[in-house]
Amino acid sequence: MIDYSIAIYFLNRFEMSNKILVTGATGFLGSALVKRFCAFPDTSVVAPLRNLNSKLPDVVEKAHISNIDQFTDWTQSLSGVNVVVHSAARVHVMHEDPAQSLEKFRAINVEGTLNLARQAIQAGVKRFIFISSIKVNGETTAPGRAFSADDIPNPSDPYGISKYEAEQQLMQLANTGAIEVVIIRPVLIYGPGVGANFQQMMRWLIKGLPLPFGAINNYRSLVSLENVVDLISTCIVHPGAANQVFLVSDDNDVSTTQLMRSLVSHLGVNTWLVPIPVGVLVFLAGVLGRRATAQRLFGSLQVDIKKTQALLGWRPPVSLDDGLKSTAKHFLESRQ
Repeated sequence: MIDYSIAIYFLNRFEMSNKILVTGATGFLGSALVKRFCAFPDTSVVAPLRNLNSKLPDVVEKAHISNIDQFTDWTQSLSGVNVVVHSAARVHVMHEDPAQSLEKFRAINVEGTLNLARQAIQAGVKRFIFISSIKVNGETTAPGRAFSADDIPNPSDPYGISKYEAEQQLMQLANTGAIEVVIIRPVLIYGPGVGANFQQMMRWLIKGLPLPFGAINNYRSLVSLENVVDLISTCIVHPGAANQVFLVSDDNDVSTTQLMRSLVSHLGVNTWLVPIPVGVLVFLAGVLGRRATAQRLFGSLQVDIKKTQALLGWRPPVSLDDGLKSTAKHFLESRQ
């Protein structure tokens, strides 16, 4: 866990007020970051928001922005800030034309990010932490061949491409010496309040009906919300984080079957995972037009976090099992 005395020391080395700007402050990751940063001693947090009535801790300084693109004026948000954590992004949108989709992703994830970074430099910000995506590395890994932070990137969808292009241009700014850049590529983030596919999986499991996922022998890296927040907190203050790319996970890869069995246990249900051969499931998914879903369920995606551990001395403070337990507990409580 982050040592707050060290945090204060390194923030004070910037000879500025201890002030952190968090974009995407009302999102799943952003809201957790705001909560953590508000616990830093002698540190203030500013959150740029479209809706100033958004629910955030009272101590958070709110600043209005209408949108995130190449024209956004960040002047009010950046006043007195020495660290930016940019977690806001355009994420996956279903059923878009690929060509148009890429341009829309670029408008926010590339041009919007670079506009913020350039204005951050003008405002005297010292460190810019960019929350990227493992999709920059690629979509799948071969068994036993995990992605590393220094692999040649291979993004394939508009979201991953836009994140990679933003990374490249941020590193060009870092190379000028005008600002320190830290890039973090998380795998799937789960935790209390998680939505999207992870929440849908728990909805399947809670019904107690037999599911055909009992014989999936892939390997997936996951990261709990608390672990990724802890790493970002470390990267705010650690001198070794400057101008580096880091991958992050719980450092405990599991198969989809193992993941579901763990959730079944923590949800307290008796869902039977029927051992249907994966080849049959892949065929059926193709017939139903669900190849992307099949890839996430049956394919492997592993990451190697040795660089993160070596350069930062960082270890995931929360185990996979404890992270799944708290996620299931919150899911059950939210249904009451």
